[in-house]
Amino acid sequence: MPYRHTLTRRPFPNLLSHPIAPFTTRQPTPIHSCYKPSPLRQPLTQGLRYTSTSRNIATDSRSLGTRLKNLAIGTSIAIVVAFGYYYVTDTRAGIHQWIVVPSLRWFYEDAEDAHEAGTRILKALYSFGIHPRERGSPDKTGDLKVEVFGHSLSNPIGTSAGIDKHADVPSPLLALGPSIVEIGGATPYPQEGNPKPRVFRLPSQNALINRYGLNSEGADFVAMRLRQRLREFAYTEGFGIDEIAEQRVLDGEANVPPGSLVEGKLLAVQIAKNKFTPDDDIDAVKADYVYCVDQLARYADIIVVNVSSPNTPGLRGLQKVEPLTNILRGVVAAASGTNRKTKPAIMVKVSPDEDTDEQISGICEAVWEAGVDGVIVGNTTKRRPDPLPAGYRLPNKEAAVLLEQGGYSGPQLFERTVALVKRYRRLLDEGPFEQSDEVGSEKEPTKPVHDSKSDENTEGSLLNKIEKEVKRDAEVLKKSLQTTSEAQQTEESKSQPLIRLPERNSLFASSNESGKEKTPLSASHHLEHPNTETKRAEGKSSGSKAPKVIFATGGITNGAQALEVLDAGASIAMIYTALVYGGVGTISKIKGEMRDEMKQKKA
Repeated sequence: MPYRHTLTRRPFPNLLSHPIAPFTTRQPTPIHSCYKPSPLRQPLTQGLRYTSTSRNIATDSRSLGTRLKNLAIGTSIAIVVAFGYYYVTDTRAGIHQWIVVPSLRWFYEDAEDAHEAGTRILKALYSFGIHPRERGSPDKTGDLKVEVFGHSLSNPIGTSAGIDKHADVPSPLLALGPSIVEIGGATPYPQEGNPKPRVFRLPSQNALINRYGLNSEGADFVAMRLRQRLREFAYTEGFGIDEIAEQRVLDGEANVPPGSLVEGKLLAVQIAKNKFTPDDDIDAVKADYVYCVDQLARYADIIVVNVSSPNTPGLRGLQKVEPLTNILRGVVAAASGTNRKTKPAIMVKVSPDEDTDEQISGICEAVWEAGVDGVIVGNTTKRRPDPLPAGYRLPNKEAAVLLEQGGYSGPQLFERTVALVKRYRRLLDEGPFEQSDEVGSEKEPTKPVHDSKSDENTEGSLLNKIEKEVKRDAEVLKKSLQTTSEAQQTEESKSQPLIRLPERNSLFASSNESGKEKTPLSASHHLEHPNTETKRAEGKSSGSKAPKVIFATGGITNGAQALEVLDAGASIAMIYTALVYGGVGTISKIKGEMRDEMKQKKA
């Protein structure tokens, strides 16, 4: 069908039906009635609504009061936060001893877990800058200043190894106020140590028993952490962060010790052999210590050779003259080759249980023969001292802990530490043994006789067996020593001052007192001799007459005890267990007690 387009017509609207007639004429609208002026052109008074003035004043008053109230609340919060920050980060705050330490012991029943948690917390706080620190700079007065290894130290207090085994928190520990922090011990290869649990508390005695067994992450890992710490310091001081910047700090361009990185303070690194290294292979043992020196000496102010841990089988046997001399000579030679301008001092840490005259004289002979700079007297002991106070009966739980194997540390060790320091001080001050002419050949110390059967009995026996061995050795020595030597030792022991420090360390000696006696040489005198480093590298003592330095550790818990051990002949008093029980404020407390004691003596 073809397409057909159709058109649709729309109907025309009916105009007649519209409400307005289509043809009606409309009147024009006046122009003024259509015109509406712009609001901007209207008078200011047009369209305004007037309100009460009193109502505006009331509203403004409420707004001002709210603002003042908010300002007062904000200021109060800021003050509380600032005060809390300064209080919590001050080592003198009682919260550290009376809340933090008990809380850690409550949350962590195992002492080692509590120790590791405390280390993690301290490390985290330091990373955010809210770590506890000694505020007020009390050491700036110089009343506790001592000279050690050519360094002027701010005070004579240090912390022993074991608090920071893996170099996790050396800087936070230095911030607590000690002049020396000892980290480690580090072994060549990582080792787990003894099985857990291996740390036990005796809260009534403020003592510990541990059998860690020299657990270590290895010398390489510890060196890596110390290197990272040094490079971060170099970066903040503007030297850069590369090897060149590291070497510049090590060479003293930052005007701080290369180990501690803090003026007036030193960092000691303790080294030891691996447990699997054969004890009878002295060359292998020496290689362990030398390897640790090669890795760690660059980042240490002091290298501490540990041959006295009671928890590593066979280690204490290395304190005999021949093996000890051989090991120390290797360590001294390795340290003398450290790639920096100043070389680290070398110290050896000895056991409090090796206390016969023959054993002590043998250790002193090895120290002089090898050219070592000093001795750290004291470590944990295998013996079990009587509880304090006398007659006190331990709770059943602690009595059971006392039967655990391991090294004991606590306040009961103090008297023994003082006695040992006096004996080492006297023998070391006599100088190299081969130069002693007064008594003759019998005066020369004989090499200690090693009885393997006796050693086995000593390690596994109880206190009564140990006492019998000591008495037997004492009787033998009394018969062999000459009466003249005994008389001389008695006179020297009687002439020891009771309270006043020796002149080399005296913190409150007057010029009149120093004139009465011959003033001993400074403990750092050996670094003032230009030929000292050459003789140390040769490992010979014949040309080195420098006095040896003694650090004392064991049972030191307060300022009076610190002064007493310094008076006995030590240059540094080191703490460990006291810090565990007393918290981070222990060092500040001890130094404050020392100052009070010194003021009383002057008065």
